[in-house]
Amino acid sequence: MGEVNSPVRKALLERTVTLGTWIQMGHPAVAEILALAGFDWIAADCEHTDINVSQFAGLARGMYGRDTVPLVRVRENDTLAIRQMLDMGAQGVIVPLVNTAEEAARAVAAAKYPPQGVRGFCFSRMNEWGSEFETYLARANDDIAVVVMIESKQGVENIDSILAVEGVDGIFVGPYDISGSYGIPGQTSAPIIQEACRTLVEACERAGKSAGLHVVLPTPEAIVKAIADGFTFIALGVDAVFLNDGARAALAVGRGAASTTKES
Repeated sequence: MGEVNSPVRKALLERTVTLGTWIQMGHPAVAEILALAGFDWIAADCEHTDINVSQFAGLARGMYGRDTVPLVRVRENDTLAIRQMLDMGAQGVIVPLVNTAEEAARAVAAAKYPPQGVRGFCFSRMNEWGSEFETYLARANDDIAVVVMIESKQGVENIDSILAVEGVDGIFVGPYDISGSYGIPGQTSAPIIQEACRTLVEACERAGKSAGLHVVLPTPEAIVKAIADGFTFIALGVDAVFLNDGARAALAVGRGAASTTKES
C-alpha cells in the first residue's frame, strides 16, 4: 500500500474518530446542507432507499469542494454496484451483508483497479471526465475506503478472517440485523448482542482497523457511549431524523407558546 491521502481512509487505518451521517433523501440540497454543517463524511444509503446512481451523482456534486468525504452504502456486494458508485465520485464504499472472508475479498476487488482488483477503467466524474485520468488512477487504490458491514452471527464468528483481508479498512456493525440472526430481533441490549458487539470491537483493535456504528438517535449520552465502547467510525443520525426531530421540536415550542398566550 502506498501513501494514503484520503482523510477518512487514513482515520480508519489509524483508528481515530471520524463523525459522519447518513443521507436517505436523494436531493443534492441535503448533501450541501450536511456538508456545510461540517461532517467528516456523509454516506448515501442506496441499500434501504430509492437513491440510484444518477441521484448519488447529484449528492456527490453537493459535497464537492467541501471538507466532507462522500461515501455510499451500495445496494449489495456486487462488482457493478460498487464500481458505478465509485465512478460517480464516491471516495469509499460501505458494503452490506458481508459474512465471510471470501465475500469481503469480493468487495475489495470490486473497489480496486488491477492488479489489486477488478474495477473497470473509464472516463467519468471521479477523474474529471478523463482530464485527471492518470492522477486519479495513481491514487485511487490507496485512497478508496472499503468498509464491510457485519450484520449476522456468521459475520461475528468470522470476524478475524474478514479483517485479515487486505483492503478491508474497517467494519460497520448492524446491531439490529445481528439481533435478528441470533433469533431475538430488535433486542439490541440483550447480553448476547452486546457481547457480539464487544467481540467485533476487540477484533478491530487486534487488526488495527476501525469499528463503525450508527448512532441513530444522537443524544449526548449515546455518542459518548459509542466512543467509550471503542467505535471510531461513527454515523450521527440521518437526514430524515434531523428533519423529523427539528420540525417536531419547533412545532411543540410554537404550540406551547400559542397555548400560553391564549390562556393569558
